[in-house]
Amino acid sequence: MSPITFDGQRLAIEDIVALAHRQASAEIGRTPQFQGRIQAGADFVTRLLAEDGVIYGVTTGYGDSCTVAVPPALVAELPHHLYAYHGIGAGALLSPEQTRAVLGARLASLCQGLSGVSLDLLRQIETLLTHDILPLIPSEGSVGASGDLTPLSYLAAVLCGEREVSVNGETLPAAEALRAVGATPLRLRPKEGLAIMNGTAVMTGLACLAFARADYLAKLATRITAMNVVASAGNAHHFDATLFAAKPHAGQQRVAERLRADLASDKPSRNDHRLQDRYSLRCAPHVIGVLEDTLPWLRQLIENELNSANDNPLIDPVEERVLHGGHFYGGHIAMAMDTLKTAVANIADLLDRQLALLVDARYNHGLPANLSGAQGQRAAINHGLKALQISASAWTAEALKQTMPASVFSRSTECHNQDKVSMGTIAARDALRVLELTEQVVAATLIAARQGVELRDKQAPLALTPNLAAMQGDLVERLPLIVEDRALDRELCGLVDAIRGQAWSLYA
Repeated sequence: MSPITFDGQRLAIEDIVALAHRQASAEIGRTPQFQGRIQAGADFVTRLLAEDGVIYGVTTGYGDSCTVAVPPALVAELPHHLYAYHGIGAGALLSPEQTRAVLGARLASLCQGLSGVSLDLLRQIETLLTHDILPLIPSEGSVGASGDLTPLSYLAAVLCGEREVSVNGETLPAAEALRAVGATPLRLRPKEGLAIMNGTAVMTGLACLAFARADYLAKLATRITAMNVVASAGNAHHFDATLFAAKPHAGQQRVAERLRADLASDKPSRNDHRLQDRYSLRCAPHVIGVLEDTLPWLRQLIENELNSANDNPLIDPVEERVLHGGHFYGGHIAMAMDTLKTAVANIADLLDRQLALLVDARYNHGLPANLSGAQGQRAAINHGLKALQISASAWTAEALKQTMPASVFSRSTECHNQDKVSMGTIAARDALRVLELTEQVVAATLIAARQGVELRDKQAPLALTPNLAAMQGDLVERLPLIVEDRALDRELCGLVDAIRGQAWSLYA
C-alpha cells in the first residue's frame, strides 16, 4: 500500500477513501519541522499548566461545567473521565471502512498542529491504522456540535487500552490488541481527551465515503440510461450538443456528452421514429446533472472540513495563544450531506421510473410484458421482472423518505450550552442509507437494462457502441437471461457488491 502522509498538508477525499479500503496506509510526518510544531503545542500546554493558566477542558470541567475549577492534583484524570462518561453510544457499529475513514479524518485534524497533542498520540492512531486495529464505534449518539463526542470517545478509550476493537473480524479487548503489536496504552495528557473527541471526524469520514459512492453512481446512472434508451427503442438525439449548449450547466452538459458517446448520437437525425421520449429518458441529463454539478461544491465543503483543526480550544504554538471557539460545529458537513442525499435520491427516482417504463408493455415499445424471456405456452406462467419493479419502487420510496434534512433539527443539549447543533453526523448517516437504497435500485435497473437490451436485440440485431457492448457483455456473464422465473436476490446482491466495488470503468 502506498503511504498517505499526515503532516498538515492538504488531503483529498480520495486519500481518506483509499485509507478506508486498505488501498493506502497512514504515516505521520517525519520532518523535523512538522514534529517540532506538534511538540511545541504540547509543550505550550505543559507550560501553561505549570504557570497556573486557565484552559477550558484542561483546568476546568467540560461544556456547561466550564465554570468548575479542577484541582491541580486531578487535572491528569480529567481526560479519562471525558471518554468514560461519553461511553453511551448505541445503534449499529460503524463498518471497518467507515472506522478507518474516521481515524483518518481525526488524524488529519490533529496533524494541523493546533490541538496541543503529543507525538505519541499521533503515533498511536497511526498504529491503529497500520495494524488495522479498529475501535468498535456505535454510530448513534452525536448531535454534531461540540463535535462527535460520543462516537469519538470509543477511539479515545481504545488509545488508552480500554473497550473493544476488531482485528481481522475478531472482537478483542483493546489492551490485548495493542499488546499484540508491541504498543502501550496511552495515559492521555491534559487537553488530549478533548482534542480527540471534540471534533467532526465521524461525520467527515462518513462524508468522504458518501461522496465517492455518489460520484460513481452519477456515472453509472448515465451508462444505465444509455442502455435503457436502446432497450426501449428511444430517441438517442435528445442529448444533442447544440441543445445542451443552450442550458450551460457544466455537469448536465457532461452527462449529455457521455450519453452521446454511448449512443453514437453525435449527428442529429431528422427521421427519428418518435419525437419525444418520456421524461425519465429525455430529462436524464437534467436529473443526473444536478448531482454532477453539486459534487464540486460538496468536495470543497468536505475537504475544507477534512483539512481543518476542528476541536476546542485551539492551541497556537507560534503566537502561544489559547483560542476558544466553535470549530467543532459540523454545519458544513451537515449541509453537504443533506444536499447529497437529496440529489442521490433523485437518481433512485429517475432509474425507478426508467425501470417501470421498460417492464410495462404499454410503454416499452414492443418488448414483452415484465421483460419476460418466456415464449409460447410457458409465457402464461412466467412473470419476468414484475417483483423486481415492486422492490425497486419500495427502495426508491424509502430513499425519498430519508431526504428530510437533518440539519434543521437542531436540539438544545447539555444544559443549553450546546443550544444550536449541526446534526451533521445524522445527516451523514442518512446520506449513506440513501446511497445504500439507491445502489439497490441501480442494481435492479441493471438487471432490467441487461434483459431489455438482449430482448430488443432478438427482435432486430443492435449495433451497440463499444462502451455499451462491453457493459452488456459483462452483465450477460454475471446474469443469465431470465426466461423461466427464478429468485433474483443473490444476483441482485452480487450486482450491489459490484457497484460498491466500482467494478466497471465509467468515462474518463
